[in-house]
Amino acid sequence: MEYIANKEIIAKRIAGIFKTGEVVNLGIGLPTLVVKYIPRDVNIVLQSENGIMGLGPAPAKGSEDRDIIDAGGAPGSIKNGGCFFDSAVSFGIIRGGHVDYTVLGVLEVDQEGNLANFMVPGKMVPGMGGAMDLTTGTRVVIAATLHFQKSGVSRMKRRCTLPLTALREVNKVVTDLGVFEVLGDRFHLAECFSPYTPAWIQAHTDADIIVKNDCRMVTIDVQPNGKTQ
Repeated sequence: MEYIANKEIIAKRIAGIFKTGEVVNLGIGLPTLVVKYIPRDVNIVLQSENGIMGLGPAPAKGSEDRDIIDAGGAPGSIKNGGCFFDSAVSFGIIRGGHVDYTVLGVLEVDQEGNLANFMVPGKMVPGMGGAMDLTTGTRVVIAATLHFQKSGVSRMKRRCTLPLTALREVNKVVTDLGVFEVLGDRFHLAECFSPYTPAWIQAHTDADIIVKNDCRMVTIDVQPNGKTQ
């Protein structure tokens, strides 16, 4: 079976997790795609660690405000009722347990719930950012990642080999192959995205995966460029 990387599948599936009223933090990179798939009847509050509550979608080209950016420095917008505050308040919200979900990008994630997402030894990096605080202070930590590196090696591991961002904090992993829960030092496959099968995923992942008895086969209709099929 041929693997075709698709970040949009990950973003769309994660967007379906949230419920109205929940506070969500989306990390830089892949997680920022989630906002465009939030259902219209679901009204969540997006928190950004650079000091925003009520972050909106990226503005249309030409209407950017240079004073409104997300945590990654990309142009942002503010929804009605949104507000701004300093870093002390922002991290007080995070560390105080007031964020329901954080969605973070991944270099590696392992079956013990360990996350590595801030550096590759020997390469220049800007630093860990708010990820360490988000993983320890948020109710549910979701790791969002393409299942495979460009080399074909799985990003899901039995044990991370890169420097860790967080120890045993990941609750759920969503890749472009399926949804995995981290339980008892194992990945438990809860949803399998068509056309991949549980057996194919197990055979191509460098980790121990238990297929849940109620594992669902799911079709998510987005193309790699984000268009709905």
